Amino acid sequence: MKKNAAAPRKLSTLLDRDNVAGYVFILPFIIGVIAFTAIPFFTSLYLAFTEYNVLSAPKWVGLANFKEMFFEDDLFWTSFWVTFKFAFIQVPIKLTVALLVALVLAKATKATSFYRAAFYIPSLMGGSVAIALLWKQLFSPRGVINQILGFLGLPDDTAWLGDPKTALGTLIALGVWQFGSSMLIFLAAIKNIPQSYHEAAIVDGAGPVKRFFSITLPMLTPIIFFNLINQVIGAFQAFNSSYLITQGRPLNTTLYYGVHLYNKAFDQFKMGYGCAMAWFMLLVIAFFTALIFRSSSAWVYYESEGK
Repeated sequence: MKKNAAAPRKLSTLLDRDNVAGYVFILPFIIGVIAFTAIPFFTSLYLAFTEYNVLSAPKWVGLANFKEMFFEDDLFWTSFWVTFKFAFIQVPIKLTVALLVALVLAKATKATSFYRAAFYIPSLMGGSVAIALLWKQLFSPRGVINQILGFLGLPDDTAWLGDPKTALGTLIALGVWQFGSSMLIFLAAIKNIPQSYHEAAIVDGAGPVKRFFSITLPMLTPIIFFNLINQVIGAFQAFNSSYLITQGRPLNTTLYYGVHLYNKAFDQFKMGYGCAMAWFMLLVIAFFTALIFRSSSAWVYYESEGK
């Protein structure tokens, strides 16, 4: 009898006015997650094993897409290594620049707010078509960059985006330029480091460099870890700069994985193949993310662990 009495009581608790109101408020979010995340997620997994051109029904082909991807599509490996190189070079440089700028802005001045906003703006606008066209003009043979080099007496005829040796580096520079979001996170973390640590180190005779490597950097390792994860994931999904500025040229040296996926799925209407490429990249990102998490115990310092 007690169990039977408890069931209606639990039901009445669930149907309480406050609980019902909460369910109503979260219902749009739940519907959105199911409709725009869960269903597309599992649909793309199914389509990865099919031949699908959008205009006709999917045809199950098993592992044929993955076989073509790994053994028959030369541009697949080209785009993968271009993306890997882009991520491997851009992420460390971007985080280093963000940290150095954050260290400079940590010293409060009247202009700090202005500089903070100015450095953050590229992160908001960096992926836009306007910025892509601006970057393309800056690094054109007659662009501002070559004019500045000519003014300094340096070679001013470099085709930055047309030379296989410099094209990818030019796009990496655009990615590094968008360091604002990481910089703000670093800046907030630096301001949260107790000043008493620095004061004690000064009393012990530690200079600025010693204090940075003994106090600031260890205290920032959780934030470096957080920014590293975000930047690695973002770098492997890079798309805009290649698609809008170079379209993978010259000689596919700037052909990002995302651009090749887009060409296969939406230009050639090989949607099943595109889904297979997307799932492979998901596994790659998961692998590198797990690798970073695995290594974090060796270099990430948490203040609570030191107590």
